[in-house]
Amino acid sequence: MSTHTLPADVAPALQQGLAAMGLDAHLAAPLLEYLTLLDRWNKTYNLTAIRDPREMVTRHLLDSLAMAPFFSTGTLADLGTGPGLPGIPLAITHPGLQVTLVESNGKKCRFMREAVRKLGLANARVAEGRAEALDEPAGFDNLTARAMDTLGGIITVGGHLLRPGGRLLAMKGVVPHEEIAALPAGWQVESITPLSVPGLVGERHLVVVGRG
Repeated sequence: MSTHTLPADVAPALQQGLAAMGLDAHLAAPLLEYLTLLDRWNKTYNLTAIRDPREMVTRHLLDSLAMAPFFSTGTLADLGTGPGLPGIPLAITHPGLQVTLVESNGKKCRFMREAVRKLGLANARVAEGRAEALDEPAGFDNLTARAMDTLGGIITVGGHLLRPGGRLLAMKGVVPHEEIAALPAGWQVESITPLSVPGLVGERHLVVVGRG
């Protein structure tokens, strides 16, 4: 069993962030377990450029959890998820949401498989490979791609995965008016919601795009 521990101020920072976002305090324990594992693996495998676990709380966990109110059940493909962001935090918050973590980097996939196993996330699975090669056409209710390209770029590589009537939920900084104007036929913006992430400076918006 790993003896790796996080700095003492990390848990209170996460608990305060969860409270500020109106999320249940019991989520702190599995989220901290995930963060501990990410911090330990990151020292060897360089899974994320963010090295400080305090910064990981804000920029990884809380930023991912800002999407939580927009999900309930159904299926989600998280494209280019890296070490599992936002997919693993969303799988923790929503046991009824079936999350597929799509990533082509082998070491990140190995980490995610270990995280899913350790956390006992029966509602999460890892799909190793590129999103455009995933052969599950119209297999998902929701897509997200926190670290990926423009809206049009996400649709190009992963749009085939979304069922008709499904949603692409894209985290953006400022409202991407040019990307919205360039959406391909059959895709339309359903909503643009400003998000507040505790400790994060700058604009953050969730753009929801529907597939007709």
